[in-house]
Formats: sequence, structure tokens, C-alpha cells
Amino acid sequence: MKKIILTAAAVFAISFANAQDTKYGVKGGLSMSSTSESGASSLLAFHLGGFAEFKISDKFAVQPELLYSAQGAKFTGGDLNLNYINIPVMAKYYVADAFSIEAGPQIGFLMSAKLDGTDVKDFCNSTDFGLNLGAGYNLNETMSLGLRYNMGFSDIEKDLLPAQSGSKNSSIQISFGYKF
Repeated sequence: MKKIILTAAAVFAISFANAQDTKYGVKGGLSMSSTSESGASSLLAFHLGGFAEFKISDKFAVQPELLYSAQGAKFTGGDLNLNYINIPVMAKYYVADAFSIEAGPQIGFLMSAKLDGTDVKDFCNSTDFGLNLGAGYNLNETMSLGLRYNMGFSDIEKDLLPAQSGSKNSSIQISFGYKF
């Protein structure tokens, strides 16, 4: 696993060093999140943070981000509110000058967890790994819109038995970005 992570880091470092054009920006928007647990329904929340877009070529870019993301789900017994610091690293392919499709891994660090106002962070895993798929559209040189789906791979609850499968995060995000 260490070799895979080191290889990926080396590829990103070389890619960033060879980047033709780098833009930094901020982004934020609405999230509709839920969990894979039965009885869960969507919770409307938000995300906010920054990004850097490293253009490798006319068609390809790498975009790491640092986002605060409110997630969770609604249940009949109350709302589950999960707050994460997420770090997605997106590979972007520009299908046209202004339109891109994107995919990449994400790691999230749990900041707080509340079930109907009661702190449940001690019962939740502190990290969340996932995969993002999405698309983006540059309105002009500085403003952009994005649509992204995040599928979590990690169980939200900790201390599950090996035969058990816990609930996982998922969210759909609509974002507005501003590049400096």
C-alpha cells in the first residue's frame, strides 16, 4: 500500500512540476447527502473550500481540493449530521474548452457527528474514503459550475464485526467556483 501511495505522490509531483498553467480558487455550494442505511433519506447541506487546478495539457488537469463538507442523513428518529474536512484529488479531462469530466479519490476526516443533537463522534470512524465522479463547466476565465457525485467506501460506524456491513456516505454536490 505504501508503494502505491508513494508512486501516486511521485506522479502528482511530476505532473505539478510540468504544469503549464496553475489556477487557484474557492468553491462552495449545496450538497444533498445520505447514507446507505435503510430508512435514510436525503439531508440538504453545504460544502465550502479551496482548490488548485494544475493544467498538464490542453485537455488534462489535476485538481486537489480542501473542503469543509456538511453531510449526513434524515431518519424518522432524527437527523444524523456529519461534518468532514474532505480532500479530493480530481483528474479532469476537458471534452471541450469549457466543459470537463472528472474523477478521483477522496479522503475525509470527521470533525463532528451528532444524531438529533447528541454527540456520537466516538461511535463513528474518523476517516472516510470515497470516489468522486463529476463534470464542470467554465462560465468564463474566473467562474465555473460543477456537479459531482461522491460514493463513500468506508463504514460510518466503527467496531463492526467482519461479517457486518455498515452504512456508507454518499452525496451529490452542486458547486460554484471562482478562480483567482
